[in-house]
Amino acid sequence: MAPTLLRSGPYRFFFYAGEEAVEPPHVHVTRDNLRAKYWLDPVRVADDGSFSPVELRRIRRVVEEHREQFLERWNDGIQK
Repeated sequence: MAPTLLRSGPYRFFFYAGEEAVEPPHVHVTRDNLRAKYWLDPVRVADDGSFSPVELRRIRRVVEEHREQFLERWNDGIQK
């Protein structure tokens, strides 16, 4: 299961249920057939998914803006 956390422009941000048990907090982002992964603490690219550097910076700004919201949702998953 991969609940959508946020849609921003062409991007969908999500994480997979159960990931909190095996990896540090992160979020996946997709656009068309591209997928990247960002660690949340601190915010940094874990996997660039072949996005261009310009798009990676754009995505990072969105992740930074919504970091607290993403962490809350991540931590909610741990508590279930």
